[in-house]
Amino acid sequence: MTAWSKRKSNVIKPESADVVQMTHANYKLRTALAIAIAVVPSLSPCMAYAQSAGTPASTPALSTGFKFVEMSGEELFVNVCRGCHMSDGKGAAGAGTYPSLAGNRNLEASGYPVHVVVNGQRGMPPFGTMMSDDQVAAVVNYLRTHFDNNYQDAVTAEDVKIVRR
Repeated sequence: MTAWSKRKSNVIKPESADVVQMTHANYKLRTALAIAIAVVPSLSPCMAYAQSAGTPASTPALSTGFKFVEMSGEELFVNVCRGCHMSDGKGAAGAGTYPSLAGNRNLEASGYPVHVVVNGQRGMPPFGTMMSDDQVAAVVNYLRTHFDNNYQDAVTAEDVKIVRR
């Protein structure tokens, strides 16, 4: 038998190519699993710290369901409004345009921001069904007294109730 005939008999057949691919995939899977086994134990101190540093287990970090659980204006702003209007209240532009709340003269008339929060406007969704009257009043009062806004006439839950009609 010649060297050529030995080589010819060792040629990979199509069925064998599938085996090679599976072996390569198994190698990748084993490598990923080995990395995960090595890394996960080193994360446990970080996870323990994150769990201990946060809010108590009885208080969810974010709202769950269809109603917001945050009650203060600041909590509502941080967990509901900040994603679009940014932490400094100056808004953003990109996939959409999110107006600035900082120094915003539209907030001067207290009924306007109450109406917008309850009913939505243009790209802003309505939050009226997800917030109580007290929550709407709290977040509107927060917006009207922060971010270079100094409108001191406070919105009440009764004011929100009137806008809902």
